[in-house]
Amino acid sequence: MTGNMGTLRVPMVSLERARELGDAMGMPARRTQSEAFRVVANNPGVARVAFSQLMQLLENNKFDTRLRELMIMRIGWVTGSAYEWTQHWRVATTAGIPPEDILAVRDWRNSERLTPADKAILAATDECLAGKSISDAAWVEVTKHVTDPGQQVEFVIAMGNWMSFSMLFRNLRIPLAEGLMVWPPDGRASPAAAD
Repeated sequence: MTGNMGTLRVPMVSLERARELGDAMGMPARRTQSEAFRVVANNPGVARVAFSQLMQLLENNKFDTRLRELMIMRIGWVTGSAYEWTQHWRVATTAGIPPEDILAVRDWRNSERLTPADKAILAATDECLAGKSISDAAWVEVTKHVTDPGQQVEFVIAMGNWMSFSMLFRNLRIPLAEGLMVWPPDGRASPAAAD
């Protein structure tokens, strides 16, 4: 089920070709079998760079997993990326983040569920989603909760990574895997998804 994501604009490489490329890149099969990898694999050099960074940020991360996933869910919501929201719903819930906390990113400023750290990250994320740099005031709030410089760098890199992937998913209309529910858990799509 792909919802309103439209028709895929670039073909996916075959599962066999994706597996070959993934093996050559040293990537786990669970990553190379995804619809996103199979589209990006049309350009193996780009796939290598993009998915190496993605694996680093997901599997060797130093930045707090909860903060990262709430940031990604906010990016998916604001940009209207059904693929990003749906894929990271599974990642976030598997990481133990309560569904109510994830849903709170839709209207985080009015949520009583989210922590000050959550809100600091989401405020900085919203500034970037609005096409601005993180303001000094927002950065001070981030650094109250993310004190390690390495994690601060990872936060900004991760934000850029998932903003880029959101653009990729939406513009190439990468479909969800068959059988996945679009916009879990309630099917409520972001207002931006209609654009």
